[in-house]
Amino acid sequence: MNVLEAVKVALTGLLANKLRSFLTMLGVIIGVAAVIIVVAIGQGMKQETLERIQNLGTNLLMVRPGVSRRSGVALETPVINLETEDAHEIKNNVKGVLEVAPEVSGSAQAKYRNNNIRTRLIGTTVQYQTVRNWELAEGRFFDDSEIRGRKRVCVIGQEIVDELFYGSSPIGEWIRVNGMPFEVLGVAEEVGGSWGSPDNQIVAPLTTVQQRVLGRPYLSMIGVSAQSPALVDKVEKSIEILLRRRHKLRTGQPNDFRIMKQAMFLSSMAEAGETMTRLLGGIALVSLLVGGVGIMNIMLVSVTERTREIGIRKAVGARKGDILSQFLIESVVLSVIGGGIGIAFGVGVSKLLSSGGTWTTIVSPTSILYAFLFAAAVGIFFGLWPAKKAADMDPIVALRHE
Repeated sequence: MNVLEAVKVALTGLLANKLRSFLTMLGVIIGVAAVIIVVAIGQGMKQETLERIQNLGTNLLMVRPGVSRRSGVALETPVINLETEDAHEIKNNVKGVLEVAPEVSGSAQAKYRNNNIRTRLIGTTVQYQTVRNWELAEGRFFDDSEIRGRKRVCVIGQEIVDELFYGSSPIGEWIRVNGMPFEVLGVAEEVGGSWGSPDNQIVAPLTTVQQRVLGRPYLSMIGVSAQSPALVDKVEKSIEILLRRRHKLRTGQPNDFRIMKQAMFLSSMAEAGETMTRLLGGIALVSLLVGGVGIMNIMLVSVTERTREIGIRKAVGARKGDILSQFLIESVVLSVIGGGIGIAFGVGVSKLLSSGGTWTTIVSPTSILYAFLFAAAVGIFFGLWPAKKAADMDPIVALRHE
């Protein structure tokens, strides 16, 4: 019997027991679909995160305070050493710098009438828009005169608008931030994301937040925008030299600050996203193995049911390899058909999730190929033992089987 005839026999057997065949393939269908859906969600989340970081610009550097250390162990409390003057010196003395935005930040409670939301409050300067590539959907940003006058004005993210104002325009309205009234001047464009999203933050003048709200004379961070991505490394080195001199650090002393590049985040997030996708895909493959066990089980039942048929075939000259290939092909056909249905189901669900706005999904042709090949491999692996059992059967014993 050639391969084509074996496939026809296998399909005839499947159609003769439609319900049993479907239930047998169900594990493979779910497994393949799960792999495709999980990988699509993982790839979508990775792409969304990378785009969000990239929107900030690959020429962004963030200077943060260092951390206190005792016996080589990093403590939670940051070193209080970054001042507004540090930001001015970076702007005036480091070549290749486009803009510098000092920042002080902390958690805050925002309230409008009976609505309130836990948010992040950032005090900064006019340059924040350029450094962070922060565009406004409506209204305006505060100006230098409002910073000098410590005015209680702010720009808020879209999530705060949705929570406090139910999506209506908040321009000109007053909200309370940690009990202090602030006038809303503008609303930032929606960025998306969850934890740490710019959509859930309030940006106000640096002087107002430092002196009137948080009472912190030191900075949480200094954002620096290089003139081009090619100058980032040079600017980073110059900032390090400048701050070490300003902080009076001797040769051999470690930096009491940290400089992080946006490109580093892109690389780290890409690696983390890839690792997470592989992990989730591996977990989903477990369900494929469960489906393989189901195939093995039904093939063993099939061998038992067709024992007399096997004996007759051997009696009329069928070789051991013919019997082995017949049952192995039947197992692979079961797995491959289940894999095909699983692919269609997985792609369909992924597209549905994406179109519905629930998740951002990216269906990878590679994940489809791997899932299909793995499904075929499952059919071969789990069908081998039942096929071998059928091939090793004694024809005389098989003919006597009732």
